[in-house]
Amino acid sequence: MTVTPPTFLDVDGSRIAVRHCAGSTPGIVWLGGYKSDMLGTKAQTLSDWAAREGRAFLRHDYSGHGESGGAFSGGTISRWLSQSLAVFRKFAKGNQILVGSSMGAWIALRMVQELRKAGDASVVGMVLLAPAPDFTSELVEPVLTEAQKRDLAEKGFFAEPSDYSAEPYIYTRALIEDGRVNRVMTGPIDTHCPVHILQGLADPDVPSSHALKLVSLLPADDVTLSLIPDGDHRLSRPQDLDMLVRAVGDLAGRGAGRGN
Repeated sequence: MTVTPPTFLDVDGSRIAVRHCAGSTPGIVWLGGYKSDMLGTKAQTLSDWAAREGRAFLRHDYSGHGESGGAFSGGTISRWLSQSLAVFRKFAKGNQILVGSSMGAWIALRMVQELRKAGDASVVGMVLLAPAPDFTSELVEPVLTEAQKRDLAEKGFFAEPSDYSAEPYIYTRALIEDGRVNRVMTGPIDTHCPVHILQGLADPDVPSSHALKLVSLLPADDVTLSLIPDGDHRLSRPQDLDMLVRAVGDLAGRGAGRGN
């Protein structure tokens, strides 16, 4: 596999790594998860598919992730959202489908809110994998131990072993406090476009009940929920990747008829 070097976009002093391939619309915009990068299996599978289809594809690394600059511990939802919007506005032309994995689904939902607020209706579909919107307040805060609460208060962060990396996950007080002001699951969410959610029932990190709650908050939109009985959080097995490509391809076909 030949990977072309990224281009870089300065966003508020952070050097953000971006890969963009021009092509037909709707284009595909990949939004990765917490501590993941744009060269992961799912992102690369979509990139290869988009290239075969001649479809535009856009991906980037948040600050502190992958090839981007900045410290991971300095990141917050607001900061990563701002970077994602800057990349989108710089590189995405015409209608787009947002594909968000885990935390990337939260970023995607906030992006639609901010774009709509600015009069931008170019997002014509969303595919959300193991979506983790509001994970700081919904999934992290309720199960904090006394030791973790003490670390947050005294050190400003706590560390937790990761099943996906030799490096521990770092959760900062800034991330958790900022997460509260970016919550989307506080009432009905109107994305103004079709949404397809892929959720593994064997996901140890984001329970299926979280995806079901999200579906219940999308009453105005055309929502498809695909539950994968033996699917884990990564959803990176061949059969999972095949389902991802089919979901994105289906929305791309539907979005092609919508005006830019």
